[in-house]
Amino acid sequence: MTDVPFVLADGIARRDAQRGQMLLQPTRFALYAGERVAITGPSGSGKSVFLRALALLDPLDAGRIVWHGAPVERAVIPRYRRNVAYIRQRPALLDGSVEDNLRYPFELRAYRDVRFDRARAASLAVQAGRADDFLDKRASELSGGEAQIAALIRVLQLAPEVLLLDEPTASLDPESSHAIEGLVHAWFDAEPGRHASIWVSHDPAQAARMSERHLTMRAGVLDETVQAAQATQAAQVDPTRSAAPMPPASRQDHQELGQ
Repeated sequence: MTDVPFVLADGIARRDAQRGQMLLQPTRFALYAGERVAITGPSGSGKSVFLRALALLDPLDAGRIVWHGAPVERAVIPRYRRNVAYIRQRPALLDGSVEDNLRYPFELRAYRDVRFDRARAASLAVQAGRADDFLDKRASELSGGEAQIAALIRVLQLAPEVLLLDEPTASLDPESSHAIEGLVHAWFDAEPGRHASIWVSHDPAQAARMSERHLTMRAGVLDETVQAAQATQAAQVDPTRSAAPMPPASRQDHQELGQ
């Protein structure tokens, strides 16, 4: 790992504008190249709020996001979202075929420099255990697991640096869950020094499988800890790279695809 993180959350915070409640306490967190992080915690604790803030999909009430050592200014946000990709729990697919959905990002301004590669997309589908005709299926006819696989392929084909996975296998059957996990493992292992991921999960066993660094979220506070039951499976954590609260600093689908 280099000393400069891929992504640094520098005192970021989120507040419910209507109720005034703090959804995410001011937090400092660094994600380095080669890291696989899991975040667990009870429902409503702020896990998704944190992940969406990290993806710059929601406005920050305090703090800033730093990418490769430089603050992410407004003009850089599309390029940032292209490289730091958010995968939500319930994918949004367009009408048409799976291939239509996979082609869609290439119509956006952020991806004018690249072209859709059907062979690459088909290879990812086969890797996820889908049949050769998967790209020809109608999106409306996909199961929940197939829809999530299609959504993940749509992101992976764009070669992101970082995956932010917000409970991507919640409510999926075990076979689909394993396919999603396998795709993420293969993406990471292909270039471990150039990739990093954060996986939000309610399943401690899955969190252990998909990470080497474990954080918990409670009442909007992010804390780095290794649960006793998982200690034998978790990697040693560098104490200088902890995630902890700090004093406060003085169209959705298009966003998630880098717009």
